Amino acid sequence: MTCDVIGSGSSGNAVILDKHILIDCGVPFKQLQAFAKGLRLVLLTHRHGDHFHEATIRRLVELRPTLRFAMCDWMIPFAVGVIQPSNIDIMHEGKEYQYDGFSVSPFNLVHDVPNCGWRIHLSDPDYKVLYATDTGTMDGISAKNYDYYLVEANHNEAELEIRAKEKLERGEFSYESRAALNHLSKQKVDRWLLENAGDSSRVVYLHQHKEA
Repeated sequence: MTCDVIGSGSSGNAVILDKHILIDCGVPFKQLQAFAKGLRLVLLTHRHGDHFHEATIRRLVELRPTLRFAMCDWMIPFAVGVIQPSNIDIMHEGKEYQYDGFSVSPFNLVHDVPNCGWRIHLSDPDYKVLYATDTGTMDGISAKNYDYYLVEANHNEAELEIRAKEKLERGEFSYESRAALNHLSKQKVDRWLLENAGDSSRVVYLHQHKEA
């Protein structure tokens, strides 16, 4: 299985699995152009612009009029008008949906807007993948011995706390305070991985925001 991280972080998010499954579409189209013709499915997580780049999605729809887009129901108001309703696969958390050669299943993630992660199971070769970004916690989520974990590691807790304190003392806006609530620290995700990842699991840390 191949895993191409096209973009990760506040400037835009997009990951392509096995050259044909796109997770998130938050980057300019030119960054996806080389992969566009091979895509079979786009998995969307939530409405923030660094995950849902409307102009890029419009270009994909124009280039690939039969391309499927999978999403939970809260994305429908933002997707309709950009994606043809006949190309949308509405999915429910905890249910598994079969495609030719793979299956997908969304699961709830806590963020400041409705958000989901994705479990992807490719059948040939047999790979299980978990994708989770833009969340403050992985509590209650189990994914034992997956082959790939594509997970957020937004910040170092100690460094973030120092930066937040310094800004608040100066009376400045602290992005760090918001990040601590809505994004996973590396420490949090590493503790979760210790309980879930196997000896041969691969981890790709995503969504590492840079300080403005």
